[in-house]
Amino acid sequence: MLKIVVCVSGGGTNLQAIMDAIDNGKITDTEILAVISNNAGAGALERARNRGIQAICMSPRSYSDREAFDQAFTDRISELAPDLVVLAGFLVKIPPQMVRAFSNRIVNIHPSLIPSFCGVGYYGLKVHEKVLERGVKVTGATVHFVNDGMDEGPIIAQKPVMIEENDTPEILQRRVMEQAEWILLPQAIDDIANGRLEIRDNHVYRL
Repeated sequence: MLKIVVCVSGGGTNLQAIMDAIDNGKITDTEILAVISNNAGAGALERARNRGIQAICMSPRSYSDREAFDQAFTDRISELAPDLVVLAGFLVKIPPQMVRAFSNRIVNIHPSLIPSFCGVGYYGLKVHEKVLERGVKVTGATVHFVNDGMDEGPIIAQKPVMIEENDTPEILQRRVMEQAEWILLPQAIDDIANGRLEIRDNHVYRL
């Protein structure tokens, strides 16, 4: 049984996709231990409570400095002892000590086709605003393992989404979620739960 902790900053639509996939058997042998958010008002925490899943708020603002938060956050994750940490729209940089402690056991969903439109400053709606400003014809989403870099870890899977005429950032964000994020993230979790992935030389291979 793969035990996971899901970290979310906002409404938790990717969290919902994970929970739904567990319910309908698209994710097997997986249990959500807890949902953590840096935002006390995050809809994701309410979704977790409604399912009887432990809901935890940990905000950097509640600590004296970033080092104190980083250590407390890493300690809390370590206490929960998950097999996998899932970043499902989590807008907090993962502490280096946590990346080391959970090497190749943290995955993230990013709303673009990495290496395009990623890195510092590219998160949430900002990604889709930049995509439309640039005038690209295809965007999408990427699920990847997390390393010390920003959106630089080994790529697990990507899914393209076409740009349509009259798209706004909000409309495009929703389409990328529906056509890519909510498919890729549950699929990646199921692949990990069932031992279908292997990392070699910073690349992910399907077994």
